[in-house]
Amino acid sequence: MSRAFVLPDLGEGLTEAEIIKVHVREGDVIQEDAPLLEVETDKAQVEIPSPMSGRVEKVHVRPGQTVKVGEVLVTFADGAESAAPRAAQPARAPAAIPAPKAALRAGAGPVPATPTTRRLARELGVDLRTVAGSGPGGRVTDEDVRAAVGRPTPVAAREAPARPTEAKPLAPVAVEPPPLPRFEQYGPIERQPLSHLRRTIAERMTLSAALIPHVTHFDKADITDLDAVIRRNLEAASERGVTLTLTSFLLKAAALALQAHPPFNASLDPAAGELILKRYYHLGIAVATDRGLIVPVIRDVDQKPLLDLARELAALAQRVRDGKATLDDLRGGTFTITNIGALGGTGAIPIINYPEVAILGVARAREEAVVYG
Repeated sequence: MSRAFVLPDLGEGLTEAEIIKVHVREGDVIQEDAPLLEVETDKAQVEIPSPMSGRVEKVHVRPGQTVKVGEVLVTFADGAESAAPRAAQPARAPAAIPAPKAALRAGAGPVPATPTTRRLARELGVDLRTVAGSGPGGRVTDEDVRAAVGRPTPVAAREAPARPTEAKPLAPVAVEPPPLPRFEQYGPIERQPLSHLRRTIAERMTLSAALIPHVTHFDKADITDLDAVIRRNLEAASERGVTLTLTSFLLKAAALALQAHPPFNASLDPAAGELILKRYYHLGIAVATDRGLIVPVIRDVDQKPLLDLARELAALAQRVRDGKATLDDLRGGTFTITNIGALGGTGAIPIINYPEVAILGVARAREEAVVYG
């Protein structure tokens, strides 16, 4: 009998992935755990191993295709019964999002949605005010719009007065840009398609900038003594197979600072009107790659010795650059550090990594004259 392998649940609310590479062809024999597909999610490029050994009966996807969780990727045929394979059962459709009990969102401000989602809603004749958003911060997604097609439009109803004991949800803000001009009327242009990861980065940065009020503070730190400590210990660390860097010390210092200032190691729950204080310290480090900026996470930074942090940081950054980072490497962060020194200049203003509430941007270290006293 035939066995269908579907895109598994990728966790972290991820619902789709783009097929990057298919390692097998129909008729190939593959062993369990051998590379089957490479997919790119909103967070990383991930290799999916074969869940079983056997002959590949049918490949249902192709590179560049976007598939949803639960969609069939590959159908396998058991050796004894491969001569008369049975058609794979269709993947179970995702459960429809229930219609909101409230009517039109009156007086709540613009509905949070990306320009692409708004355009889709216009094309399908869906009023975004009637759609319950399932994305971060109540954002309406493309799937929410498609699920709302054909639903009867609710009649606007008077809002019931809120109970005094209930927190008032914080209304997110969405900004829809005006249409772009026809640039080709002014001269030659070239259009370059964005990868799935690049599109996701752009969408999430836009979402973060819209939902989080960004307030920036600049300061300088005299790291003369710290630089001397690093230089004195470079050889000893190297003998243990560790490259000692300033970033390792920044990780440890940030964890101590977050312990002293818990509101910076938190996330906002706008629906409940509450700040979620996290008692764990999983710090993200922004790593530049050819595919975009990716933020792997080092867990329990407060509990790890400095040399262990340096070793883990180097290995994690290399996995990211090689495209071998797992989803577990990229989720669960509470605070992010980004080093913008390679860009030059004296500083920059990074965008907070939603749903975190703060980020540390570090510029290049340099020698300069300082007057004390």
